[in-house]
Amino acid sequence: MAEAAKLVNQELQLVVFRSGDEEFGVEIGNVQEIIRLTSITKIPQAGDFINGIINLRGRIIVVINLNVVMGIETTVNRDENARIIVADVGDTVVGFMVDSVSEVIRLPIKDIEPAPAIIANRIGTEYLRGVGKMENRLLILLKLDKILGAEKLNSIHKISEETKPEAS
Repeated sequence: MAEAAKLVNQELQLVVFRSGDEEFGVEIGNVQEIIRLTSITKIPQAGDFINGIINLRGRIIVVINLNVVMGIETTVNRDENARIIVADVGDTVVGFMVDSVSEVIRLPIKDIEPAPAIIANRIGTEYLRGVGKMENRLLILLKLDKILGAEKLNSIHKISEETKPEAS
């Protein structure tokens, strides 16, 4: 009974963002920073989910298109609201390009339910932590560490290694 009481008071701190028509949340512990869309250098023959690379204060970061990875058929609007969420995924730092970032919220764990089949089938259950119920909206909660499978992570890691500046 004491365990159940502990869960009632636990909450997740989430970064809320929009990609296409959907609103998503990721745990803030994975997010290093959120930056404005900047000049992205394309990489020849990179996977279609890779937008390119950016130089973030001397660090080269691979930027991916979350919509492509999750199979959502929209393109990120490259307007003044577009952002890159810089996050730790395993031992690699990756930039996720999204339409906009709206807020940081605290969501009680008791308000998180398994994703309904219609969402899970469209996005893939392996990527989902669940759906957060808020007053008048639902938030699709993503597992950033699962979004990029081993194969995609390996190609991102390889690009990161290949684009590291030479030590002088």
